[in-house]
Amino acid sequence: MNHRHRKVLQALFAHPVSHNIDFKDVVSVLEELGAEIDNKSGNRIGVKLNGHSAAFSHAHHDLPIEEVMQVKKFLTACGVDPADYPA
Repeated sequence: MNHRHRKVLQALFAHPVSHNIDFKDVVSVLEELGAEIDNKSGNRIGVKLNGHSAAFSHAHHDLPIEEVMQVKKFLTACGVDPADYPA
């Protein structure tokens, strides 16, 4: 995982919640973690990682706060710990 991916992962888990995380960067991090990404209808993507699956809305730019929280919960459920990937 390169430095940019680690910074995005740290931003997803930051407190307070970051407001400027680009959707494409999040997808790139998910792919780097080994997730399978499927495009779904209605501007959504399906993500499968470590036996868990979720669907997220495709934001054209920055993710809304609610979506950041959903991605964070999904990654936590999948066993992803940002401490394993220091920036």
